[in-house]
Amino acid sequence: MSRWNVVALCVVFGVLGMVGCSSKDDYAEVAAQAAKQYYGYLLEGKYEAWVDGHYQAEPISDSYRDQLIVNAKMFMRQQQREHRGIHDVRVANAKADTARHTADVFMVFVYGDSTNEETLVPMVEHGGLWYLK
Repeated sequence: MSRWNVVALCVVFGVLGMVGCSSKDDYAEVAAQAAKQYYGYLLEGKYEAWVDGHYQAEPISDSYRDQLIVNAKMFMRQQQREHRGIHDVRVANAKADTARHTADVFMVFVYGDSTNEETLVPMVEHGGLWYLK
């Protein structure tokens, strides 16, 4: 997936966030769905899209981006060794801070060895787009 496809996805989530969010719960839901989509990219092996979904205050070099992609691949290999892979990610809950343009998304990783793990995924809205923080 190209950077532009990720940006297009973020624009959709960002516009939904700005237009359709009448409450903190709605705002949090948009952030949660963006987080779930990014983790979906990771599970699908779309490591470039996963990396591009992270907020960077400044543009990063191509070599650093390549290193982040390699790290994502290594992480998934480690999960395969330790838990027979991550089979699914689910949103358990999400809380938004509309004043700070952030959200905490609680996700559950469902592993291949039948275990589950809940993890906190911080999100940040920047320029109307949601990113992994």
